[in-house]
Amino acid sequence: MHILPYFCTMFIHNTTYVVPNNDARDFVVWVHQVLLPRAAAADCGMGVKLMRILSHKEEDTECFSVQLEAPSSAHLHRWHIGPGRIMADELQKLFDGRIVGFGTLMEEITAD
Repeated sequence: MHILPYFCTMFIHNTTYVVPNNDARDFVVWVHQVLLPRAAAADCGMGVKLMRILSHKEEDTECFSVQLEAPSSAHLHRWHIGPGRIMADELQKLFDGRIVGFGTLMEEITAD
């Protein structure tokens, strides 16, 4: 597939989390009270969003997406080797490994 000339306007790291129903409320509270403020305060030039995923839901789980938006992949890299690693470890300890997440790096593009 050939892609026409484009301009990258934003990098997005999306982490999809599969959360047991019993932990969903606590997960959302943790994201709003801990993850979002820390990501906003980090000196990585990022925006962050929490989204509920409505499709591909498995029984007895909720799925969420945390999207980190940054002007470059270097900004995301700084997050992941510093505060992001700490947050991932904290999440696993807090929820005793019951929450599973997987990441996807994306590039927003515009055609001009």
